[in-house]
Amino acid sequence: MDLAFKALNDETRREILKLLKKRDLTAGEIADHFDFSKPTISHHLDLLKQAHLVAAVKEGQFIFYSLNTTVLDEIIQWMVLLNSKSKKKTR
Repeated sequence: MDLAFKALNDETRREILKLLKKRDLTAGEIADHFDFSKPTISHHLDLLKQAHLVAAVKEGQFIFYSLNTTVLDEIIQWMVLLNSKSKKKTR
């Protein structure tokens, strides 16, 4: 979960996740939305993959990236649990 928080701490990576929420994209298609070099976008995608926030599937010569909500679901469950414990202590 630590890698997920690190990955989510960057605005560019959060924007990439928003793009992938709409549809699967190649690295080139993602790069077209930013004013960064393709190696910079690849670095961001690598961090998102390490955090298991995106999945990558090779199709021919292209790699398609898609949003992986499993980690996000775990984070939300953890936050809800943390919040519910916090409310019980204040009562």
